[in-house]
Amino acid sequence: MSNTETFSNWENLVKKQLKTEDIYTILKKENLEGIDVKPFYDSVEKPMSNLPKVEESTHLVANYHESLEDDVFAFLLNKNVENLVGKTVFINNKDLAEHISPQDEDQYFSLIDVFDEKNAEINDQLVKELLAKDFKRNICVDISLHQNAGAAIYQQLGVALAKTKELIEVYGAEIISKLIFRIAVGGNYFFEMAKIRAFKLVFNQLSKEYDLNEIPYVFAETSLRNKAIYDNENNLIRSTLELASAMIGGADAVYSNNYLVEKSTDNSEEISFKQQIVLAYESIINVFEDASNGSYYIEDITNKIADKSWRLFVEIEENGGYLELLKQGIIQKKIYDQAIEEQKWVQEGKIKLIGVNLYPKLEVKKSIEELYNPNEINAVRWAEMYE
Repeated sequence: MSNTETFSNWENLVKKQLKTEDIYTILKKENLEGIDVKPFYDSVEKPMSNLPKVEESTHLVANYHESLEDDVFAFLLNKNVENLVGKTVFINNKDLAEHISPQDEDQYFSLIDVFDEKNAEINDQLVKELLAKDFKRNICVDISLHQNAGAAIYQQLGVALAKTKELIEVYGAEIISKLIFRIAVGGNYFFEMAKIRAFKLVFNQLSKEYDLNEIPYVFAETSLRNKAIYDNENNLIRSTLELASAMIGGADAVYSNNYLVEKSTDNSEEISFKQQIVLAYESIINVFEDASNGSYYIEDITNKIADKSWRLFVEIEENGGYLELLKQGIIQKKIYDQAIEEQKWVQEGKIKLIGVNLYPKLEVKKSIEELYNPNEINAVRWAEMYE
């Protein structure tokens, strides 16, 4: 039996079970990205080759604790630690970065955002200080804030490109190889895989405009957007799926924010890191270069997200660039409009959050208007309206 006959038989079976010829209208699923997702795929328009990572295996990043020194290879550091040798270290603290002088065997990365979103400017002094450091990646472009504020995936990637362009214009194209991108991974499992893959495509496209062939260094962390204060066990499951999305999508480093919202404990920190260990050493998904390559569905949405985010980037550039549109309040308004639409979906139950709007423990306590400000980019969790 040919593939065509098999597909036709399957299609006829679905029509029979749904008792309609119009199966596509029934099976079509809405999404807030404005991406047309088909109910099934039997091919992909633009097959792509493997999308590479910078790191051979995804770094599993833990908050530093001396008890982990022997077993953990990558740490997120907020304070100075003496005699930390041969580790991969991500610096999250501006004051700490000033005092660090890496040795030859050390690998240091800066996760310090050099953009001042409130005042719509780049901290030039900070950029120069960080560029003077012998770090593997000196300058962080942070779009985790945008995801946690409610930006769509294509908006996050468009902003990442626009922020990159701002840096290139001030410091030259050589800064491209010094960048690290801090990205928050949400709960839309396959879309988040496609987000990381799409970013590799569009970032490489931008680098080629400067006669380079670069791929982005992606530091992916779990989202705060879909976590709830009174729902710890569900938070743990959500963040595990987010870590899986990041690894399968091809992140270079992953970090799990504490699943206990606003009340971290030593035990919860340990469990948060062990999520990564289980995925890496029992599922072994951190070693693949591009694990989802060849999936018709993921390939299709990867291409569509890449196209949409590139169009947004071009639109931002044609209207004066990221910082200029921040000054005008346009970026904030775009994210605000997307965020309140998403929050409405939570309120209406179109986005399901177990224990919050599905099998709820709490009633609505705050309005959407109380949670969001059209003039600022602020992180807001969906569950805050119930807490």
